[in-house]
Amino acid sequence: MNTTWIVSADSGRARIFAESDSNTPLQEVQDLVNPAARTGTTDELSDRMSPLAAGQSKHGSGDAMPTKQYQPQQTPEQRESQTFASDICAMLLQAKQEGRFDRLALVAEPQFLGALRNQLDPQLKAMVSYEIDKDYTHSNGQQLREQIRAHQAKG
Repeated sequence: MNTTWIVSADSGRARIFAESDSNTPLQEVQDLVNPAARTGTTDELSDRMSPLAAGQSKHGSGDAMPTKQYQPQQTPEQRESQTFASDICAMLLQAKQEGRFDRLALVAEPQFLGALRNQLDPQLKAMVSYEIDKDYTHSNGQQLREQIRAHQAKG
């Protein structure tokens, strides 16, 4: 078996395609959706967690008020994105251990590509044959193959 799995992802969706032969269509293996990105859960969390919300105000307590420049180390959206990347990588590691693919390709929105890289197990990192920092999650298998070929022809 000489199969490459191509992960096409952004923070809300990951589609995994299998390629065994460059002359046959890509076969979609799995379509994963980040429920938090689709349901607006992160908006609800960020609204509740606002340091400037009246219910959490430290006004009158002698504590310093957070400034408008306050930035948490990690936003709820970033946390959800990291969790989704971790879930994808765990599924990939299990599939690798089952021998379902030989090589791996990552095609992802730039920020999410970084999240995937950070979560990849060393065994999976060694299998990555190429990376493309583009969001093609809405492309079907044929369109994805054409976009990958066009990108590789440029580089």
